[in-house]
Formats: sequence, C-alpha cells, structure tokens
Amino acid sequence: MMQKKICMVGAFGVGKTSLVSRFVHSIFSEKYLTTVGVKIDKKQLPIDGEEVTLMLWDLAGKDAITEIKTEHLRGASGYVLVADGTRADTLPSAVYLQGIAAHATADAPFTLVINKSDLREQWELTEADIDKVKARNWTVILSSAKTGDAVEQLFVDLATRMLRKGHGQ
Repeated sequence: MMQKKICMVGAFGVGKTSLVSRFVHSIFSEKYLTTVGVKIDKKQLPIDGEEVTLMLWDLAGKDAITEIKTEHLRGASGYVLVADGTRADTLPSAVYLQGIAAHATADAPFTLVINKSDLREQWELTEADIDKVKARNWTVILSSAKTGDAVEQLFVDLATRMLRKGHGQ
C-alpha cells in the first residue's frame, strides 16, 4: 500500500480543518477550533487501481504574526491551498503561501480550494479574482466543507495528479 502526504495550507479560519473533517469523517461542525501546530488524519482511497493512504497534515493557519513552518511541508507529495470566498484577504495569503510551499515541496502538485461555496451571496471574492489565479494554470476548485460540495473531488483529483507525477506522467 502506498502512502502520500498532503498538507493543508492557508490563513486562519478558511476551513482547512473543516475540509479534512468532511473528507475523512463525513462531518462538519460550526464550532471553530484553531489548529495549533499540525493535526494529522488519514484516509484510504482507491486511485488508478491502487490503494493509497492519504496522510492529511492540517497545518496551523498563517497570519501577519505566525509564519508557516516549512519543516511541516517537507516530504509532502502535494498540498491544498485554502482560501475563504467570504474573505477577500485570504486569496493573496494563499498566493503568498503557494510560493513557500512550492519551494519546500519541490513543486509538488497542488490545488487551490476556495471554500464556503454554500455562502456564495456573501462572497467578497469575484470571478475576476478567481480568473487571475486560474490564469496561472492553477487547479481551482470551489467547495463547501459544510455541504460537502466538491470535497471528495478535491482530494481524489489531487491524489491522482500526485500518483501520476510519481510515475513520470
């Protein structure tokens, strides 16, 4: 059985922990719990005919005071950048963190997830904001940890790209 490490990266309160909880345990909680350091969960998935264990490293959020710990990113086969559609400032934070993560992971595959699609009417991010990151040839998924919308797709798609990169594709 193959194991792959995926790191969840983004600002505080964007929904990294909620996305992992929805994916691994199929649950969502309205309670906000700050991740301190790193929290690790795992889930097995069949990907391209292989059983893969995804080790999900939920990293503490980044803000003006707290920097991401690059040692947590080492050994990652991929990562998920998370932004909150209801908070426009979280997208530039994700873009900034992508540079750090790319360097620490030797350009591992990643996906930008714009979370809270269930609150679209409250979004501060515009289609133009999203188009700017898509223009970088980034994989962008709009998701909701609350409803589960696109959460499974996010991890399956990323894991598939990670495996294909590992097999030289």
